[in-house]
Amino acid sequence: MIRIKVPATSANLAVGYDCMGMAVNLYNTFEFSPSDVLRINGCPKDFQNEDNLVYRAFLKGCQNLDQEVPKVAIQIKSDIPVSRGLGSSATCIVAGIVAAYVWFHVPVNHKDVLKLANEMEGHPDNVAPAIFGGLCMSFVQDGEIELINYPINQDYRFVAIIPNFKVSTEAARSILPHELSYADVTYQVSHSLLLVNALASGELNKLKIALQDKMQEPYRQKLIKNYVEVKKICDKINCAMYISGSGSTLMGIADSDEKQKLMIKKITEHLPAWRVEPVQVENQGVKIEVL
Repeated sequence: MIRIKVPATSANLAVGYDCMGMAVNLYNTFEFSPSDVLRINGCPKDFQNEDNLVYRAFLKGCQNLDQEVPKVAIQIKSDIPVSRGLGSSATCIVAGIVAAYVWFHVPVNHKDVLKLANEMEGHPDNVAPAIFGGLCMSFVQDGEIELINYPINQDYRFVAIIPNFKVSTEAARSILPHELSYADVTYQVSHSLLLVNALASGELNKLKIALQDKMQEPYRQKLIKNYVEVKKICDKINCAMYISGSGSTLMGIADSDEKQKLMIKKITEHLPAWRVEPVQVENQGVKIEVL
């Protein structure tokens, strides 16, 4: 049996739209084993077939290796909520492709996996940290994916603030403007550079400035009920916050254990139906175990 464990990812980080993502320690786990017919468990019945994203990624991996697709049983164990901006689809794609390599005893080439995963996902901001871990900046240049890992200061404490409702990627993209002014583009570039610096330095006040996005958060926050209340809570205790991916999850950032605990307490009291929990940066990325 092959077990693939893939971390959740928090993309965009406000001004890093579609090119930046961070892996965190929530996981989806996928087990692949031989079978007489295709079997998929651990997901809704509508996806227990050849249209399953994990299986389609496994199929793509097999085809890339010029191997006949075997009959396989796939067991999915999920701790990452779907359509909440935490990269659940990226975990499925990465797991399926990686499993194909392991199945046929081919050394896993992470850059090849990234290229295949990007072809399925459409952009690398989620799949890159899911594969490599940590904070990744990635983009496609002349058909090749450029990838840089950036450090994150260990003093930062993250909180995943997960609402009890979904925001579809389609809705989150359709609400965005089609054009930006030169002034706004300059603003975004300068703030993305500050973001990288502030994440490394641990300077929370600089980080809060860097996360003031003009490209997508002002529009997407309208899709997240209670966004304003959560932002006010974070601001009051001097913590940063941004929309994770396309939402609905919000990611809070504190610079001490005390402020992290206070953030969790205040938001949980205000929104008891939401899932609010501390998370850490996952620096390893996809994990492989052969049993």
